[in-house]
Amino acid sequence: MDLYREEILEHWRSPQNWGVMPKADLIIDQINPLCGDKVTFYFKVVDGKIKDVSFTGSGCAISIASSSMLSAYIKGKSIKSLEKITGKKVLDLVGTSVTPARLKCVFLPLEIIRKLKDN
Repeated sequence: MDLYREEILEHWRSPQNWGVMPKADLIIDQINPLCGDKVTFYFKVVDGKIKDVSFTGSGCAISIASSSMLSAYIKGKSIKSLEKITGKKVLDLVGTSVTPARLKCVFLPLEIIRKLKDN
């Protein structure tokens, strides 16, 4: 199992959409209580669509890489369409096998996306 394949390491070293977004419309954070990983997503929403997204956080390579990949994937999509994103889709984006103990890390940003509909 190649948990830390090169693309994951690249997203961890140089995450896409990294940084605090000034004047974000929504700010949602999520903590993985099992390991202490923390991710905060910042959203600009226009007409029900994610116009822009960024994130900050601290944690393992897999949670930061997953946040980077998912933030790039959701940009421009409607909040309504985000409800259809499954754990399988996130695993497909990450593109590698994940041990059961690491699933919580890879799904950390998905938990944030699922909170969008409540805001």
